[in-house]
Amino acid sequence: MQYEIRLDEKYGYSTLIDVPALVRGCTEQWFNQTLCRVNDAVVRLGIVQGEFHFHKHDDEDEFFFVLDGKLFIDIEHGETIELRPQQGYTVPKGIVHRTRAPERTVMLMVERDTVQPTGD
Repeated sequence: MQYEIRLDEKYGYSTLIDVPALVRGCTEQWFNQTLCRVNDAVVRLGIVQGEFHFHKHDDEDEFFFVLDGKLFIDIEHGETIELRPQQGYTVPKGIVHRTRAPERTVMLMVERDTVQPTGD
């Protein structure tokens, strides 16, 4: 699967971010766009279907918040967390994980700006 991951900050400070418009315009199966910066963190929009590879972030936590669809977060030791709309979960730093979406899923991710979205 091809991942479209954009690290450029699409919006600066004091700018309205229209997430539904971004979702309507997305044609990729796995899309990740950095929306903006908040202090030393970034907010990213993910529009995904399918599964990502297992990876970890040695020094950063990663927060996922589902807006639409269903997201599974598989943890290396066999646990799976299921997120539905309006639910969130933080993966602690150093934990090997992957995300899976059986249907088109829209989510926000909040993480330090040093996170590499493809894993360390």
